Amino acid sequence: MAAIKRRGLMLVISSPSGAGKTTLANLLLKADNHIHPSISYTTREPRPGEKQGKHYYYVDEETFLTMAKEGKFLEYAEVFGHYYGTPKELVEKYLNSGEDVVFDIDWQGNRSLTAIARPDVVSVFLLPPSKLVLHERLLKRAQDAHETIALRMQKANSELQHWQEYDYTIVNKDLDESLRKLLSILRAERLKKQRRWGVITFVNQLIAETI
Repeated sequence: MAAIKRRGLMLVISSPSGAGKTTLANLLLKADNHIHPSISYTTREPRPGEKQGKHYYYVDEETFLTMAKEGKFLEYAEVFGHYYGTPKELVEKYLNSGEDVVFDIDWQGNRSLTAIARPDVVSVFLLPPSKLVLHERLLKRAQDAHETIALRMQKANSELQHWQEYDYTIVNKDLDESLRKLLSILRAERLKKQRRWGVITFVNQLIAETI
């Protein structure tokens, strides 16, 4: 029998800075061939090792705001003084072909996506096992100045307060275990009847079938 056609979903992964959302999203992309990264536009400078078109599309603020005005983003937000936006056209292409898209975005992005595309969104909030672990992870990745790390820690409480806006929560103590849980969520959500629009045709054919 042919595979039952379905609409793809948008899997949102959010967390306070340093809780592991980017690392977990990258592991998920390696573990499943039917989910793809949402590459956002941003006005911030690239971090060491980041590449144009692979991690982000880096643009100046004027270009970004023009794109926003023209409606080219599904959602966009300002975070730590920089803009981030999700391109609309590529995401729709994936969803319509039955492929999924993972979003490494904050609570503002999740709120915006949910407001405009609730049936397509599955959201997961990652919780750190402790504030100490969160701080250690920020120090270990060595990507930000100490002042920026302090700002991220100060903002962690306000970010944590939005956990109830998400469909699922995972305490990210062990990456392997967190990945297993995330894959379970993804696979279960793919089977929801509202996404498997090919089921209607299949059931009708099954009813009409004679032996």
